[in-house]
Amino acid sequence: MDKKEDRYNRSYPISWDQLHRDAKALSWRLHDIEKTWKGIVAVTRGGLVPAAIIARELGIYHIDTVCITSYDWKNQGEAKILKDIDDSGEDLLIIDDLVDTGSTAKVVREMLPNAYFATVYAKPAGKPLVDAYVTEVSQDTWILFPWDSESQFVEPIAGK
Repeated sequence: MDKKEDRYNRSYPISWDQLHRDAKALSWRLHDIEKTWKGIVAVTRGGLVPAAIIARELGIYHIDTVCITSYDWKNQGEAKILKDIDDSGEDLLIIDDLVDTGSTAKVVREMLPNAYFATVYAKPAGKPLVDAYVTEVSQDTWILFPWDSESQFVEPIAGK
């Protein structure tokens, strides 16, 4: 397993407002496809919030999940399927927050080969595995999502 601090030189904090704006921008891209989706498959846990926003914007009421874990707060390991879905993926929209190395995306692609895969954020290694995304960040950037952080006091740069 790679340690977070060994792989990531930058941090990119995302606020709730920014996540909402970016998920809505992804909704616009998906709406422009002019396709009727039979449902959304959210990749948990990160895909749950963007999936809810996109479902609202596109008028989609059927939401299912695939549950895959490959991260803890420091490490990325092998993808482990906790819950899958038995479907070819035809007319389904897969939503995740981020495609990073692509290890989770590969598992989901094999599970739902005919689905359309969209993420809010994409890194270069995983980008070829998704059909749409909104924002690309460098591979060495750790995205700090709002559900993983809280506001706290920070010392001024100049000190006391």
